[in-house]
Amino acid sequence: MNVRVHGRSRHYRTVSFSARTNEVVLIEQRKLPHTFELTRTANYRQTARAITNMTVRGAGAIGATAAYGLAQGARAFTGKTEAAFARHLLRVYETLAAARPTAVDLVNALNEVRAAMAAGKTTTSISQKQKLALRAAGKFADDDVTHCEAIGKHGAKLIKNGTRVLTHCNAGWLAFVDIGSATAPMYAAQAKGKKFHVYCDETRPRSQGAALTAWELAQQGVSHEVIADNAAGHLMQRGEIDLVITGSDRTLGRTGAVANKIGTYTKAVLAARHKIPFYVAIPLSTLDWNLKSCKEIPIEERNEDEVLTAWGTDNRGKFRQIRIANPTSPARNPAFDVTPPELITGIITPKGIFKPRDLWRERKRLGFV
Repeated sequence: MNVRVHGRSRHYRTVSFSARTNEVVLIEQRKLPHTFELTRTANYRQTARAITNMTVRGAGAIGATAAYGLAQGARAFTGKTEAAFARHLLRVYETLAAARPTAVDLVNALNEVRAAMAAGKTTTSISQKQKLALRAAGKFADDDVTHCEAIGKHGAKLIKNGTRVLTHCNAGWLAFVDIGSATAPMYAAQAKGKKFHVYCDETRPRSQGAALTAWELAQQGVSHEVIADNAAGHLMQRGEIDLVITGSDRTLGRTGAVANKIGTYTKAVLAARHKIPFYVAIPLSTLDWNLKSCKEIPIEERNEDEVLTAWGTDNRGKFRQIRIANPTSPARNPAFDVTPPELITGIITPKGIFKPRDLWRERKRLGFV
């Protein structure tokens, strides 16, 4: 996406890689929307830390970051033997895989890179495997962009002139390598000249909707307003929301259940109550074909300070953290919830729009058989 920085417009990917320095290059999302800057991770441990501390976040973005991190770790190996290289790769893989547990893109990306390295001949040298790793990581990132473009093509037909769309959290360009999943239909509809309005849930506790989605839409010139998380039901009741589109961090291919940012389930319940279509937009890397039940999805519990405090800029422009809760109270901070398939109108994929429970039957069409 193009970003205007210091008066100049330039295209940026959320995640990229410098082969010259062996660094992963990331947009520093924790400082947005107040400051736009890039950060570089010098080794795979720093890359894993950037995923954990949410320097980079969002399903496709952390998948691409992990893929590049595995290639980064592979390229940093200076030993001589295949056995030592294999042990090193396992450490890199396990470190990155543990960075965040809920989003399946991360592990899917790591597996793609590892499979590409293993696909070579038994005589493939360590240096050749290092090259294969970087090539596979780049392919994962490029595929993420291609998938999001296709999601936009299929999803744009859901948005008409005058449609009022609600989205939750950030499943936009910043959550992917480019374009986004939930925002892809919006950007495609905008490119077709359609006029519509987007409500951005603030998405506490980290406020990705207010900080990131709203910033993206403002950069893109899309009509939008930020609303408090608790305002969506009121607007639905008054007939002021026509469509809901969210992203997903893990979608079960066997059942169609969707794990996404905490509060997504609440919006799905409200949408069902008011008979408002509720869609989830995903690239193929977000599908999990292994888990059989939503109860098996690991739900990340993050630090309570995210609930008890908030970050922002004061009236002097200083970026500060302040406490907003009672000083002696603890907090719970589940980062995700699960929306069952019966509350979801459709899953927007690069291959088309599917009913949640049809994913397993359509897995060949989706390219998984």
